[in-house]
Amino acid sequence: MHETTTLLIELGAIILGLGLIGRFAGRIGLSPIPLYLLVGLAFGAGGLLPLSASEDFIAVGAEIGVILLLLLLGLEYSASELVGSLKTQYPSGAVDFVLNAVPGAVAALLLGWGPVAAVALAGVTWISSSGVIAKVLTDLERLGNRETPVILGILVMEDLAMAVYLPLLTALLAGVGLAGGSITLMIALGTVGIVLYLALRHGRLISRAVSSDNPEMLLLVVLGLTLLVAGVAQELQVSAAVGAFLVGIALSGEVAEGARKLLTPLRDLFAAVFFVFFGLSTNPSDIPPVLLPALLLALVTTATKIATGWYAAGRAGIGPRGRLRAGGALVARGEFSIVIAGLAVASEPRIGPIATAYVLILVILGPLAARWAEPCLVRLYEARKPQHAVDEAGCERPDGAEESVRLDKEGAEVREGGDRTPTAQGEPA
Repeated sequence: MHETTTLLIELGAIILGLGLIGRFAGRIGLSPIPLYLLVGLAFGAGGLLPLSASEDFIAVGAEIGVILLLLLLGLEYSASELVGSLKTQYPSGAVDFVLNAVPGAVAALLLGWGPVAAVALAGVTWISSSGVIAKVLTDLERLGNRETPVILGILVMEDLAMAVYLPLLTALLAGVGLAGGSITLMIALGTVGIVLYLALRHGRLISRAVSSDNPEMLLLVVLGLTLLVAGVAQELQVSAAVGAFLVGIALSGEVAEGARKLLTPLRDLFAAVFFVFFGLSTNPSDIPPVLLPALLLALVTTATKIATGWYAAGRAGIGPRGRLRAGGALVARGEFSIVIAGLAVASEPRIGPIATAYVLILVILGPLAARWAEPCLVRLYEARKPQHAVDEAGCERPDGAEESVRLDKEGAEVREGGDRTPTAQGEPA
């Protein structure tokens, strides 16, 4: 069979299969990411039916998938929102980093993988999945909850930190010394600072230069600009993904909205190809030996993410139930963990299997934690505390009344158990 014919057949079968898998995942309320990874495992080296002709095309598509993931993420935020998050959420961001990056680094060192692998695995365990979390919050109808801005603030901090972390990781993986790594980091910080300044001061001019009433022209200009900047960033060892993220930040208003609508289907296609490619690069036989470490790491970082949400929501004055909801929502890992592992796997192949197993576990456990962390932990707490408390007048009251009274003083109506409900002014729950 001609090579081109084989390529078309393989690509057609993969894309059709991904579409059917995505529909199935949507019907059962599951993120399609773990299923995409399983497809890659099935058709990679050591899988059921290894691919040959389409492997190079899928590798290029995976690169484009990472770039589009970060571009669309950047389009979600304006420069002013990022600066505002830095000012208000930096303590929560620091706690998030310490609680969730340290377990990954410690695990890599305990496994004897060395400091560079420790930096890479720290990123895998640190960054939550914005895509999975956004979908979960939508499905659970929590976009109007009081804790949701806190969750989004944590995600923004993580995404902005990627602009510094990815260039540093790239330099370390390339074997650059301390001096070279410092130069790369300074270039990354300088680039981020310049882009934020231009976006804040001259964002309208940049958007106007890119803007077009013709959807075709807008798509070509934005996509071409993004690929060009990503390539230049890669040459400077700042990471193509970071370059794409900065392009997204620089665009705003109607241009960002129009580009988002045009590029979302492309992102979904190439992001699926990216997850398949990562699965292709992992031998399924390498996963069973690391399944137990991955499971232990997943359980530890589930607890640390819940603790992160508890702390961050507490700083915003949110009650215990909302704090548990915030923590449970942050548990999911996904695209960014795979992006980081994908960068590291060329230099440290052992990261691939454990990252795959880790993401498979948490992309399934994450939505469950978002849904059940609050009711399960509240029940556990209430089962251990006394059945009745005594108020200042010496009268008994049911559990949770103290929280209800405190929330009432804040001017909000209260449901049973102390949850807030929307006020007459439309304050979100």
